[in-house]
Amino acid sequence: MQPKSSKKVITRRDFIKTGGYAAAGSLLGLPLLDRAAAQAAVKSRVVLIRDPDVVDSQGRVNETVLESMLDRAVTTLLGAPNPRSAWQQLFRPGDVVGIKSNVWYRLPTPEALEKALVFRLQQVGVNPNDIAVDDRDILENPVFMRSTALINVRPMRTHHWSGLGTLLKNYIMFVPAPWMYHGNACERLGAIWQKSQVTGKTRLNILVMLTPLFHGIGPHHYSSRYVWPYAGLIVSTDPVAADATGARIIEAKRNAFFGGSRPISPLPLHISAADTRFGLGTSSPERIELIRMGWGDQILI
Repeated sequence: MQPKSSKKVITRRDFIKTGGYAAAGSLLGLPLLDRAAAQAAVKSRVVLIRDPDVVDSQGRVNETVLESMLDRAVTTLLGAPNPRSAWQQLFRPGDVVGIKSNVWYRLPTPEALEKALVFRLQQVGVNPNDIAVDDRDILENPVFMRSTALINVRPMRTHHWSGLGTLLKNYIMFVPAPWMYHGNACERLGAIWQKSQVTGKTRLNILVMLTPLFHGIGPHHYSSRYVWPYAGLIVSTDPVAADATGARIIEAKRNAFFGGSRPISPLPLHISAADTRFGLGTSSPERIELIRMGWGDQILI
């Protein structure tokens, strides 16, 4: 992704690892060895925001609260003075934006969040005809087929094949044969992010942690016993760092609920592989700048 300024920037991978334009700009002009050391030192910025009023006891979403959470998170992530200026750093008129959502009926991306994303895109001048929200039909969706930018948004949940349904896994519908990526706990999911219809396009990742699913058995598992009102969003330009942060919360919840060590099964190998094998971001907590906002009760991280 290229930022919307006239400055020369380093590569997309460098940008992802910095979590912001200012950090990327600070690496310019350094000798190669010094630049490598600086890149190793910078951290991916992740914003975790929570509000106990965003979901009620029935799991219904408060649209106004959710919109406010999104605005605060994106503004903080990019160090912007207000939401509009933050979104102007990510998108501009002329962009064609696909919002990759998730429609799994047990725990779909909230419609209120999809609407908020569309509103912010239109506010910064993206043509309504150049915006689409889709999941399972993205390969045939004309907006996605000509997209210049993507937003990745989905709820976090345990998953039979990959251990966790993550932002990284949300792009599996960009390939015509998703089952080809199910081997070894979906470890190769990062390869999808290197395909032409995806690479370089994702400008924002939002991991929905309103009512995450932290345990299940079988390919279509779901039980209301294993969801809880965490009431959060995890927002980052780095999908690996966002997923790694969400995974730590799920692990902590499982340990607390079951009373002892209860690793995610199968282990979500695709998160670390996206870092070490595919170079899509950082999975190490030591290289993640986690900014906590809002409600702190039982934050688990």
